[in-house]
Amino acid sequence: MVDSRSQYPISRVKTGPIPIFTYAPPMGDPAVLFSDEHIVAVDKPAGLLTVPGIAPEKQDCLRSRIQGMFPEAQGPMTCHRLDLSTSGVIVLGLTKEAHRNLSIQFENRRTEKAYTALLEGHLETDEGTINCPMRKDMDVRPLMLVDYVQGKPSVTHYRVLARESYQGRPVTRVELVPHTGRTHQLRVHAAHPRVTTIGAPSGEETTGLNAPIVGDELYDEPNAPRLMLHATTLSIHHPVTGERMRFDAPIPF
Repeated sequence: MVDSRSQYPISRVKTGPIPIFTYAPPMGDPAVLFSDEHIVAVDKPAGLLTVPGIAPEKQDCLRSRIQGMFPEAQGPMTCHRLDLSTSGVIVLGLTKEAHRNLSIQFENRRTEKAYTALLEGHLETDEGTINCPMRKDMDVRPLMLVDYVQGKPSVTHYRVLARESYQGRPVTRVELVPHTGRTHQLRVHAAHPRVTTIGAPSGEETTGLNAPIVGDELYDEPNAPRLMLHATTLSIHHPVTGERMRFDAPIPF
């Protein structure tokens, strides 16, 4: 198969079909980690959209629930997102000014994030950096692919926390620190080279870990009750005081 944007053949490991998705978010308000009159940091549960989807049944989301919890909130509120399947810490602006300030911080990479994940198998190396440029897979939506020709820079640092077992099979608990914010970046960097690829790495580009995140129904198999990926920590500057703040969400697995 040849992609219309490139003369390079696609090494497509997974062609679909994409699992049928039924939106059934968990009930209840998310746990509040911090709030004042300007911002709120919460622990988003897995299975809840960050922002509304197109379909009527997908209007229930983190933003709508926060609006219900903080009816005085104004503006777009959300300045970054977590995937539907990812849990963990996320911060929202409760005023237009706070939202704008936070959005600029994320755009200029003045924030710091760290995730915890369980990966299939036992990694041989204890830490390293993954540099796999990515873009959308135009033929198999909503998947992303690694494209060493036309992909956008995508960098993740990983560090092994423990080598464990899960449901009788070996897994590795890792900390993942993204230095860019591509869609599905951590999921693809963990699973690559088991995901769709164009071209071959050269120069400072690398391959991924070949160790999908446990429970990743998009880039591996739905072999767990949830995607084992959690946004553990987030550091920002308070949009009004400028104080450096760190929020931590307890790891649920």
